[in-house]
Parts: sequence; C-alpha cells; structure tokens
Amino acid sequence: MTTLYTEKLYDGYGQSFEIDEVLFEQQTDSWHLIIFRNRFFGTVMALDGIIQTTEKDEFVYHEMLTHVPLFAHGDAKKVLIIGGGDGGILREVLKHPEVEQVTQVEIDQAVIDMCKEYLPGHSAGAFDDPRAKIVIADGMDFVQQDGEKYDVIISDCTDPVGPGEVLFSSDFYQGCKKHLNDGGIFVAQNGVAYMQVDEVVTTRRRLSPYFADQTFYAAAVPTYVGGVMTLAWGADDSSLRQQSLDVLQERFAASGMKTRYYNPAVHAGAFALPQFVLDALSEA
Repeated sequence: MTTLYTEKLYDGYGQSFEIDEVLFEQQTDSWHLIIFRNRFFGTVMALDGIIQTTEKDEFVYHEMLTHVPLFAHGDAKKVLIIGGGDGGILREVLKHPEVEQVTQVEIDQAVIDMCKEYLPGHSAGAFDDPRAKIVIADGMDFVQQDGEKYDVIISDCTDPVGPGEVLFSSDFYQGCKKHLNDGGIFVAQNGVAYMQVDEVVTTRRRLSPYFADQTFYAAAVPTYVGGVMTLAWGADDSSLRQQSLDVLQERFAASGMKTRYYNPAVHAGAFALPQFVLDALSEA
C-alpha cells in the first residue's frame, strides 16, 4: 500500500507526496521531523507537517534568495546568513568571487550534520570553504549582540510559527539593519503570497521603520505551493533593486557562474509583483 505524506500548512488545502523510503524520522514533545525519498522530488525534508526543502527543486529558492541581492549589490565582501542549516544559501553565496567572508548563524549543529548526511547536494562542500564561518547560536541573539557589519544579510528561516516567529519580528529586522554597511541589502523568505498575503503586509510594516525601501520580489518554487513565493527586500537605496539589465548581465558574465533558475532577466522581472500583492502593500 502506498504511504502518503500530506502537508498541513493550510487548512483545507495541501499537497501529498508518496513516500518511497523513510530515511530519518524523529518525534519529540515539541516537533516532528521526517526525511524521505520521493521518486519525483528526490530527498524531501518536512518539519511539523510543512515541507522545508527537496533535493530536486531547492535550486530555485536558494539561487533567488542569494543571487538577487548579491548581483544587485555588485561588490559584497561580507555576507551574513541567518538559518540555512541545509547549506544551500551558503553554497550559492560562495559562488561569488568578490565575497571574502560568509558568517552563517544556525541554532543547532545537528541540523547541519543531518543535512550533510541526507541532503549533501545542498551544501556541496560549502561548510568546508575557508571563507565560511559557522556560528552555532540563536539568530535573534546574534543580531542583537554581534558587532560586525555586513554588505548583505540573508534570513533563511522557517515559517513564522513557533521558534521561527521571532525572525519575522521588528526587533529582528532592527538588529539586521544595525549590522548592514551603507548600501547594504537585507532579504528573507516570506511565504507564498496568495496563501499568506497577511504576512506580506505585516512584514512591510515591520521593515518600514528601518529601511527606506521595503518591497518584495517573486520566485516560483514548485513544492512551496499556492502561487509564487515572495521574498522580502529591505534597503535604503531604491536604485539597488532597479539595476539595469545591462548591468546585471555584465556582473553575471563576469562571475562566470552557472545557474539553473536565476539569470539577469529573471532578476529584473522578479520585482514585478502581481496586482493583488501591490494592492495589499498599498494598504500597509
């Protein structure tokens, strides 16, 4: 008999995956984690009924959350990643030759170790890169206490429920802004807008005291179902998200990078948001 894993993110709507093989499963008093094989998406990781990442489509999310801010900036030397224990964001950041140091803050070393074992393609050796500095700490505590400055900050966290909720708070955004150099950029995952439009409104309101330019850009990630995913953007210089296609093409070509989803035209078009998102933002 076929065993199905059904996502429980939305009440009355979801997606199901056939479980071909369970690789790891743990139930505690606080959470349930499962890693399994699916014939279409490869290795799948789910936490508390919510799909976190899959082997086959992770590149869409990781490329867009990384390359849009880094190519928009153009000369990011120091990058901070909050979360991202699977290593996908770190892998993509390290493809940028101008980056000299990447600090990644992950709350639990076990997350990194587990992803190295079951999802090795996500990090692809990135944790061993000499430019990578891994800090095991709470992300909120880190941005409140750390004294360094960064050119780009990427928040790769779970949905705003339970322990991850604080990484969508005004205090967290304030802490991130404090650690950005002039001309810096902050980005974060912000859910699927059609299904979670209230989160778009809330995030903009919480970003607005700290960033002169707060908006979102979009990416279509197959296993984050319900329409396009919105990625939050915070900066003080609005021209950073309005880089010309010529500039983006020049920077992309100079990097020598090979990508599977990102390209300069996708980058430029990603800031064109659906009207229902623009309407919601106008109310914010």
